[in-house]
Amino acid sequence: MYNKGTIIPGLAIFVLIVTSPLWLNAFMTGSTVPKVELPPGGETKCIASATVMRSSHMQILNEWRDDVLRDANRIAVTVDGKEYRKGLQMACMECHTNKEKFCDACHEYVSVKPYCWDCHLSPTLAATKKETL
Repeated sequence: MYNKGTIIPGLAIFVLIVTSPLWLNAFMTGSTVPKVELPPGGETKCIASATVMRSSHMQILNEWRDDVLRDANRIAVTVDGKEYRKGLQMACMECHTNKEKFCDACHEYVSVKPYCWDCHLSPTLAATKKETL
Protein backbone atom coordinates (compact mmCIF):
# COMPACT_ATOMS: atom_id res chain seq x y z
CA MET A 1 0.00 0.00 0.00
CA TYR A 2 1.43 3.37 -1.02
CA ASN A 3 1.57 6.32 1.38
CA LYS A 4 0.35 4.27 4.33
CA GLY A 5 2.05 6.79 6.60
CA THR A 6 -0.61 9.37 5.62
CA ILE A 7 -3.56 7.13 4.72
CA ILE A 8 -3.85 5.29 8.05
CA PRO A 9 -3.73 8.44 10.23
CA GLY A 10 -6.11 10.11 7.76
CA LEU A 11 -8.59 7.23 8.10
CA ALA A 12 -8.27 7.34 11.90
CA ILE A 13 -8.99 11.09 11.92
CA PHE A 14 -11.93 10.56 9.54
CA VAL A 15 -13.44 7.86 11.79
CA LEU A 16 -13.01 10.08 14.87
CA ILE A 17 -14.70 13.03 13.16
CA VAL A 18 -17.59 10.92 11.83
CA THR A 19 -18.20 9.24 15.20
CA SER A 20 -17.61 12.36 17.34
CA PRO A 21 -21.35 13.09 17.82
CA LEU A 22 -21.77 9.62 19.31
CA TRP A 23 -18.84 10.10 21.69
CA LEU A 24 -19.99 13.57 22.72
CA ASN A 25 -23.52 12.37 23.36
CA ALA A 26 -22.35 9.36 25.36
CA PHE A 27 -19.93 11.14 27.68
CA MET A 28 -20.97 14.78 27.85
CA THR A 29 -24.70 14.61 28.30
CA GLY A 30 -25.85 16.99 30.98
CA SER A 31 -29.56 16.33 30.83
CA THR A 32 -31.35 14.09 33.27
CA VAL A 33 -34.64 12.29 32.93
CA PRO A 34 -37.35 14.58 34.30
CA LYS A 35 -39.08 13.69 37.54
CA VAL A 36 -42.81 13.66 36.86
CA GLU A 37 -45.33 14.91 39.36
CA LEU A 38 -47.30 12.00 40.77
CA PRO A 39 -51.04 12.32 41.36
CA PRO A 40 -52.09 14.28 44.44
CA GLY A 41 -54.06 12.43 47.06
CA GLY A 42 -51.81 9.40 47.24
CA GLU A 43 -53.30 7.51 44.27
CA THR A 44 -50.76 4.83 43.41
CA LYS A 45 -52.64 2.51 41.03
CA CYS A 46 -52.94 3.01 37.31
CA ILE A 47 -54.20 0.86 34.44
CA ALA A 48 -50.67 -0.52 34.02
CA SER A 49 -47.28 -0.39 35.71
CA ALA A 50 -45.15 2.74 35.45
CA THR A 51 -42.73 0.96 33.11
CA VAL A 52 -45.52 -0.08 30.74
CA MET A 53 -47.07 3.38 30.87
CA ARG A 54 -43.73 5.06 30.07
CA SER A 55 -43.18 2.92 27.00
CA SER A 56 -46.72 2.19 25.76
CA HIS A 57 -49.15 4.86 26.95
CA MET A 58 -49.65 6.21 23.44
CA GLN A 59 -50.55 2.76 22.09
CA ILE A 60 -53.06 2.33 24.94
CA LEU A 61 -54.62 5.73 24.23
CA ASN A 62 -54.78 4.99 20.50
CA GLU A 63 -56.50 1.64 21.19
CA TRP A 64 -59.00 3.38 23.47
CA ARG A 65 -59.64 6.07 20.86
CA ASP A 66 -60.26 3.45 18.17
CA ASP A 67 -62.53 1.43 20.49
CA VAL A 68 -64.63 4.43 21.48
CA LEU A 69 -64.81 6.41 18.26
CA ARG A 70 -64.69 3.73 15.59
CA ASP A 71 -66.21 0.71 17.31
CA ALA A 72 -68.55 2.51 19.78
CA ASN A 73 -67.09 0.35 22.54
CA ARG A 74 -67.30 2.47 25.68
CA ILE A 75 -66.91 -0.43 28.11
CA ALA A 76 -64.75 0.71 31.00
CA VAL A 77 -61.45 -0.95 31.86
CA THR A 78 -61.31 -2.56 35.31
CA VAL A 79 -57.94 -3.02 37.00
CA ASP A 80 -57.67 -4.36 40.57
CA GLY A 81 -61.33 -3.62 41.20
CA LYS A 82 -61.13 0.01 40.09
CA GLU A 83 -62.97 1.05 36.96
CA TYR A 84 -61.39 3.44 34.46
CA ARG A 85 -63.44 5.00 31.69
CA LYS A 86 -61.72 4.92 28.31
CA GLY A 87 -60.28 8.30 27.47
CA LEU A 88 -57.46 10.69 28.13
CA GLN A 89 -59.61 13.14 30.08
CA MET A 90 -61.83 10.56 31.74
CA ALA A 91 -59.08 8.25 33.01
CA CYS A 92 -55.58 9.70 32.84
CA MET A 93 -56.31 13.35 33.60
CA GLU A 94 -58.51 12.43 36.57
CA CYS A 95 -55.34 11.65 38.52
CA HIS A 96 -52.64 13.41 36.51
CA THR A 97 -54.26 16.82 36.57
CA ASN A 98 -51.26 19.00 35.77
CA LYS A 99 -50.45 18.61 32.08
CA GLU A 100 -47.37 20.83 32.26
CA LYS A 101 -45.75 18.93 35.12
CA PHE A 102 -46.83 15.44 34.08
CA CYS A 103 -47.19 15.18 30.29
CA ASP A 104 -45.10 18.06 29.00
CA ALA A 105 -42.07 17.36 31.21
CA CYS A 106 -41.34 14.01 29.54
CA HIS A 107 -42.57 14.90 26.07
CA GLU A 108 -40.24 17.91 25.93
CA TYR A 109 -37.35 15.78 27.21
CA VAL A 110 -37.76 13.28 24.35
CA SER A 111 -38.72 15.98 21.79
CA VAL A 112 -42.15 14.54 21.10
CA LYS A 113 -45.07 16.71 20.06
CA PRO A 114 -48.21 14.65 20.78
CA TYR A 115 -51.37 15.58 18.96
CA CYS A 116 -53.64 14.78 21.93
CA TRP A 117 -54.13 18.46 22.73
CA ASP A 118 -55.36 19.28 19.23
CA CYS A 119 -58.75 17.96 20.36
CA HIS A 120 -58.55 17.58 24.15
CA LEU A 121 -58.38 20.38 26.69
CA SER A 122 -55.91 20.28 29.54
CA PRO A 123 -57.65 20.04 32.95
CA THR A 124 -56.81 23.64 33.88
CA LEU A 125 -58.07 24.97 30.55
CA ALA A 126 -61.19 22.82 30.80
CA ALA A 127 -61.87 24.23 34.28
CA THR A 128 -61.56 27.83 33.06
CA LYS A 129 -63.89 27.09 30.15
CA LYS A 130 -66.48 25.63 32.56
CA GLU A 131 -66.27 28.75 34.74
CA THR A 132 -66.99 31.04 31.79
CA LEU A 133 -70.05 29.08 30.66
